[in-house]
Amino acid sequence: MSKPSNSDRQQQTQRIAIIGVGLIGRSWAIVFARAGFDVALFDAQAEARECAMSRIKASLADIARQDLLDSATADAAAGRIRICEELETAVGDATHVQECVSEDLSVKQALYRRLDAWAPVGAVLASSTSFLAASRFTKDLPGRSRCLVAHPVNPPHLVPLVELVPAPWTDGAVVERTRALMDAVGQAPITLRKEIQGFVLNRLQGALLAEAFRLVEDGVADTADVDRAVADGLGLRWSFMGPFETIDLNAPAGVADYCARFGPMYYEMAQSQADPRAWTPALVTQIERERRARLDEPDLQRRQDWRDRRLAAVVAAKRRAARDIGE
Repeated sequence: MSKPSNSDRQQQTQRIAIIGVGLIGRSWAIVFARAGFDVALFDAQAEARECAMSRIKASLADIARQDLLDSATADAAAGRIRICEELETAVGDATHVQECVSEDLSVKQALYRRLDAWAPVGAVLASSTSFLAASRFTKDLPGRSRCLVAHPVNPPHLVPLVELVPAPWTDGAVVERTRALMDAVGQAPITLRKEIQGFVLNRLQGALLAEAFRLVEDGVADTADVDRAVADGLGLRWSFMGPFETIDLNAPAGVADYCARFGPMYYEMAQSQADPRAWTPALVTQIERERRARLDEPDLQRRQDWRDRRLAAVVAAKRRAARDIGE
């Protein structure tokens, strides 16, 4: 009989607890369960707990239809997930806790006091927060050295990026252990060297959104054409490479050549982008009106489901391309 591999041993020893079973929590459950880990779910809302499994199974069936999982693996993944009625039960034997509650500082502070008291001493406490630095809700905890942010992209079972953001006091070994876990479950972790508001992804997204809102507000283009500029332009390249590789390939001699050619143009353009603008009620109303003209509010869920199917197709295509070129 062969010895278990390192991956098998990790799956046997890692026990995942997910706190909060909204969109992100349910998606995290799929990430960990399809990788072979046992997952305990808890939510303070009984209604959320009651509908969690049916929604998770529906998502698993969707990605199986996209050939990202076979049906047997999808069924096995669902079997590794259990719903817990109490927080203490969910985290009692966890080695990794992934918190997915609301972006409310006081809620997180109260929850992390309980997590630090009830989770085993060796368990990592990771937050899915999109913008709250871990230092803001862990600084007074006895076990603060095991806390960090592990911010995913919605939905994480289809979009693999995870931003690992340690607090000043987070143990380096905790960061490395979390990164290894994210690698093991098929995510794409990046590690920030220090805390910053919004982390990396949302700062990049925020810069693009600020300009998109500005272009609409100044009457340059409507929302549909701004969306098209990204979906049928920038987004095609960005689906498989980032901004630095993009410009490195967009000049004959690489990135330094690009900067020499276009740096002054971008600097001049940035002068008109330097003044931050609030998203005013009038502007939001205009954008809402344009979007609802293209998609009625009752159809949002249908379009979200369409988005997830498209994401799954892109992920499948990227995997095939990576295999074809041996990446």
